Amino acid sequence: MRLVLAHGFTQTARSWDVLTPALRAHLATDSVEDAEIVAADLPGHGTAGELRRELWGCADHLVEVGGDAIYIGYSMGGRIALHAALAHPAAVRGLVLIGATPGIASESERCARRAADRELADRLERIGVDAFLDEWLALPLFAGLDASAAMRDDRLRNRAADLASSLRLTGTGSQSPLWDRLRDITAPALVIVGANDQKFNTIGRQMCSMLPSGEMISISDAGHSAHLEQPNATAAVIADWVGGRVHNTASATR
Repeated sequence: MRLVLAHGFTQTARSWDVLTPALRAHLATDSVEDAEIVAADLPGHGTAGELRRELWGCADHLVEVGGDAIYIGYSMGGRIALHAALAHPAAVRGLVLIGATPGIASESERCARRAADRELADRLERIGVDAFLDEWLALPLFAGLDASAAMRDDRLRNRAADLASSLRLTGTGSQSPLWDRLRDITAPALVIVGANDQKFNTIGRQMCSMLPSGEMISISDAGHSAHLEQPNATAAVIADWVGGRVHNTASATR
């Protein structure tokens, strides 16, 4: 069993270092000791910084890195994982979506967000990554992150031009909404939200009502970045869900 991890905007594959030790421990407890965990750098970030891809292209890149696996995506990474499930259904054996959305349904709101994303990208290139991260991590969305979980030094490895490209190509404003296509996702899906993240609690419930095989779990004392704010609790939830998929599959093949 392989688990492929897809990070959020301004992060890199290393951001999952906050979660993976607890995830490995809980997987072992759930008798999934042989799980392979692969963290991917997404286009515009880390070692894939020079790649310029829109969301469907990012999904292709993610599956090229991960192959047949359960895909675990946070925020931007969750949106890319959703695209991967639609574009590569044979490879995506399961989905874990943390603080993710299928997009903005309203055309006018999507247009406004696209303009805001472009302005943000322009500002990023103007002021540089260091100053931009000061502003980005100060957003209320990330209020629950302490300095250790935020991993600012790792985010600083990204370049302004690369992050700006990611915003313009893969920001929520540039995403065609996938709400009407959620019913086409055949993979089992787990939606994880922080209990304090009211917006994504609403989105999560709506997603689960449309996914053929979806369930949602809320993580106590966590906001948007539930896996970074409460890594042990989030790891336990993921491991239990993955263990259930593995053991059900094994039983079915006997």
